[in-house]
Amino acid sequence: MAEAPAPEAVTRLLVEWQNGSQKALERLMPLVYQELRAIAGRYLSRESPSHTLQSTALVHEAYFKLIGQRNVRWQNRAHFFGIAAQMMRRILVDHARHQHREKRGGPAPKLSLDEAMATAEPETDVDLLALDEALTSLAQIDPHGARIIELRFFSGLTIEETAEVLDISAGTVKRDWSAARAWLYREMRKTIADR
Repeated sequence: MAEAPAPEAVTRLLVEWQNGSQKALERLMPLVYQELRAIAGRYLSRESPSHTLQSTALVHEAYFKLIGQRNVRWQNRAHFFGIAAQMMRRILVDHARHQHREKRGGPAPKLSLDEAMATAEPETDVDLLALDEALTSLAQIDPHGARIIELRFFSGLTIEETAEVLDISAGTVKRDWSAARAWLYREMRKTIADR
């Protein structure tokens, strides 16, 4: 397996791309492709085995959304992967909504809250629609907490990487991660109970 590129090299290419260099984008994508596949794999490992979207397709859809970004001021490598993970989440939620509509009101995918929110284990089967609804609600009352959930749970960023992206201390991330996760857990339980 190839060695991961230095974060500084990725950040430099992001800044060059942001400043209009198409060549920087061409050099960037091979450097970040494996990590994008890993993020896609984390998302899809939480899905049902019968899920129809594959990692490669998810990465490619996210790639097209990423290259369309014009107003993002790339901070660093972690910021890039945070945005990429957010895009993958939106793609999967749209896919889940489409599948749910096709089933004509059929049941939503299985939700395993204890494992999903308490341990965030990759093999957990998560109801993306309920999770998206809860995250949207959380973002309205605590945008900071919702962002931490996205970066930690979906992007797989460490406490330190999340702190770097948000420009806050690791201690603040730990505290806010715990509070946001607990709120999200309660909200998802209510959403599932109301169905």
